[in-house]
Amino acid sequence: MAERRAAVMAAAEPDFLQFNDVACETVGGRVIFATDEWFAPAANLLKREPPQFVASAFTEFGKWMDGWETRRKRSPGHDWCIIQLGVPGRIYGFDVDTSFFTGNHSPCVSIQAGCLDKPPIFNLEGDRTGMAAFDSQLDAVAKLGSAAWPELVGVSELKPGYSDCCHNYFKVDFKHRVTHLRLNMYPDGGIARLRVYGVGQRDWSSVSTHQDVDLVALTNGGVCLGYSDAHFGHPRNMIGPGRAANMADGWETARRLDRPKDLKVDQRGILQVPGWEWAVFRLGHVGVISSIEIDTNHFKGNFPDSCRVEACTLIPEEEAQCIRARWRSGKWQVLLPPQKLRPHHRHLYSEAELTLTRPVSHIRLIIAPDGGVSRLRLWGRPTPIAAAPTNRQTPVSKL
Repeated sequence: MAERRAAVMAAAEPDFLQFNDVACETVGGRVIFATDEWFAPAANLLKREPPQFVASAFTEFGKWMDGWETRRKRSPGHDWCIIQLGVPGRIYGFDVDTSFFTGNHSPCVSIQAGCLDKPPIFNLEGDRTGMAAFDSQLDAVAKLGSAAWPELVGVSELKPGYSDCCHNYFKVDFKHRVTHLRLNMYPDGGIARLRVYGVGQRDWSSVSTHQDVDLVALTNGGVCLGYSDAHFGHPRNMIGPGRAANMADGWETARRLDRPKDLKVDQRGILQVPGWEWAVFRLGHVGVISSIEIDTNHFKGNFPDSCRVEACTLIPEEEAQCIRARWRSGKWQVLLPPQKLRPHHRHLYSEAELTLTRPVSHIRLIIAPDGGVSRLRLWGRPTPIAAAPTNRQTPVSKL
């Protein structure tokens, strides 16, 4: 494989950022309770888009802010909210983003976790700006006992929302499944976004072995474990729900600098280039893949020329070894031979076009020479295999 120098990552960027944001509103995450939402509603915490600042924007309650901001507290206690994860699972870290909250950020936070058998029926509808919880809502939420939930992040100071210090990262070592979070602000203030990085954990006992499911989907526990380049968009976007909203909602690499000056093609029209880009995923469950979808939706002048898909079965120890080797090692076999791709198109490959019929646990999508893919779907049937890796195992560090 032709190699090239990887972009230098920020020294402070933690490993867990490779995982999925399991609380984002686009995967179904929502705020179901908040003590106070005077200046800005808590639902803003879970927006997919980065926070923005509009200097001239005001509401009847004060300065408009793209985040959650409570009033200056003048009574005992502190402000807090309850978040229902869109994808329940194991959490590995948080990004508490205070962007643009420079004189009004929350001084400290803590985060607690719960795993509820049934989701509460609380619901916050409409624009909550200028509102606070009623006594009846406080009484209802008290029945959850969230104040006693296990603590994932102890009381910790937050940095203000300047661009060089707004991301407050917290690594988590908590081995249990989580469905809900309690975010505590001490005592009040503002937070722009809460990113909850983790891996989904689905109850596969309810899924028939005769039922085709998307084995790599974020909602089914799929996770990206490594990639060659993510200059314009992270590969984890490809396993998100639905079709991509735009190019930013997909995986897009930089243009490779080793492209030949004069491009040539083979008899199938596929470019003959020395290098390619790749992304590795662990499936939510080991299974036999029966069809593949590769969607270049929105990528019209920057789609890859071709792709192929490789697969293998790894136990956790082998996976860890591959990650330490930056995926230069592995037992890859071709699942989908090289395919010419089209711009802004949904490519579907049936079982007849695939070359593996055995269960696999990991896949590698390879694109040549570079470009963008919006969605990757791997339809197949989960297969119970002794000692096979699932996403109940501990994912290892980022490449």
